[in-house]
Amino acid sequence: MNNQEQLQEEVLLAEQEDFENQIVLYNDEVNTFDHVIEMLIHACEHSAVQAEQCAIIVHYKGKCTVKSGSLDDLKPRCSKLLEAGLSAEIV
Repeated sequence: MNNQEQLQEEVLLAEQEDFENQIVLYNDEVNTFDHVIEMLIHACEHSAVQAEQCAIIVHYKGKCTVKSGSLDDLKPRCSKLLEAGLSAEIV
């Protein structure tokens, strides 16, 4: 393996590590679909359709991964969801 191939492989591994973190949103009996959808649009920059699909998955499956990315990107997004009264965590 030459130096360029090795460097490309290292970059790919580093990029992969950046996206190992995920925000998981959990179902609750408090928040409305509209509130969850609005918050996913606001905090995670989802489209309206994407946010609605995630809300439906959370409702029926109990949880849904709503955003993947680096920890630095996910922390403020997860905080917005928690401040809005949603149940979420970074895994």
